[in-house]
Parts: sequence; C-alpha cells; structure tokens
Amino acid sequence: MAKKKQMRHKSGLKAHRQSLKHAVHNASLKKSVRLAVRAVVDAAKSKDIKALGDLTGKASAALDKAAKAGTIHWKAAARKKSRLAAQVQKLTATAK
Repeated sequence: MAKKKQMRHKSGLKAHRQSLKHAVHNASLKKSVRLAVRAVVDAAKSKDIKALGDLTGKASAALDKAAKAGTIHWKAAARKKSRLAAQVQKLTATAK
C-alpha cells in the first residue's frame, strides 16, 4: 500500500507568506529608525546645533511610527526618544 502524501494547511501557508511580508516591512522600519537616530548622533558630534532640532524631530517621528506598527515596543520607543532628547539637551546646554 502506497503512503499518502501529507497535505499542507492553507492557513499555515498563508501565515508563512504574511510573516515574510511583515519581516520585510519591519526591517525597513527598523532601518529608517537607525538611520534617523544615527543622523542625530552625527549632528551632535559635529556640533551642528541648527540641524539638531530638526533631526531630533525626524528621529522621534520614526520611532513613533515603528512603535505604532508594532515593530518595536512603545515603551522601547519612548525610552529611546527620552535618551536621545537628553543627549541633545546636554549638548545644546554645553554649546551655549
């Protein structure tokens, strides 16, 4: 008697396809967060006070967007925003 081939569950196949799409989306969001935060750090190192405020806002928005999408936890986003703002505040205080 020949063995019957196992069937795959349609829901499992769909879940796998979705997980691949979500992984790509999450990776792009995380990349944008990293780039935005790095831009703030680079501006801070080069003592570019004028660009610092604008870049901090963009980094904060990128973190909020990633948290809203569920890519990172909302408390992690809040912590990163807080630490970034503290660094910027410290730099601007010493620059004056």
